[in-house]
Parts: sequence; structure tokens; C-alpha cells
Amino acid sequence: MKRVVAALIQKDGKLLVCQRTRHQTMPLKWEFPGGKIEDGEQPRDALYRELEEEIGILATIGDEVARIRHEYPNRSMVELRFFVVREYQGEIENRIFRDIQWAALKDLPQYDFLEADLTLVRDLAAGKLLQEDSE
Repeated sequence: MKRVVAALIQKDGKLLVCQRTRHQTMPLKWEFPGGKIEDGEQPRDALYRELEEEIGILATIGDEVARIRHEYPNRSMVELRFFVVREYQGEIENRIFRDIQWAALKDLPQYDFLEADLTLVRDLAAGKLLQEDSE
């Protein structure tokens, strides 16, 4: 089973969402930044590394807010662990994605997310997991 970590990076009541390039698997789908946990790596360490590689930030990894197991039609299993990130150092820069955007929680379902993320996206949009920061 592939083990993956992803960040729910919050700023001004919005979350950072990232669009895959057309050359990646599942092209042009939207996802939360993160990636695969390497052998022997702790989930938080993996997420810290991935965020530095993908968007150039040094993140403070917060609580795990969701864990999802999903089986894709080709029978590959993935376990996704989502962590909140409310603080980071550096400026977010797009290093590997086609696009990155700040999205309001209620607008998340309008993005064409990866199938494994859809339950989480619905819960976030319904206000079940994160509270929008008061402005």
C-alpha cells in the first residue's frame, strides 16, 4: 500500500490547493500539497520534506485531521494522512504544479480533486474538519 501525507495549509480562511501537470499520473486533477512517505520516514518528517520540495516552505506540521484509505480501479491502495499547517517560513512558490490557488472551504467541491480526496473535500466544504478563520 502506498502511504501518502498531505497538508491542509490555512491562510485567511482559505486552503492551498494544487493542480497536477498534464505529465503526472491523474493529470490536471487538484490535490493538497504533499507526497509519498519514504521507507523508514515518519509521516510528519515526510510532509515537511515534501512541502519544502514542492512549494519551498518550512512548515510547522500540526495535528492529523483525517486518515483515508482508498482503492483505485487499478487495485492500487493508498493511505492518505492529512495534517493541518497554520504556520510556515518562506514564501510559497509553485515548483512542480500546473497551478496553485487559495480556495475558500465552501468552494473546494468546484475543483476536480483526486478521487481519494473527495470525501475529505466534502467534509471540509461542510465545515466539519476545519473552522474558517474569522477575518
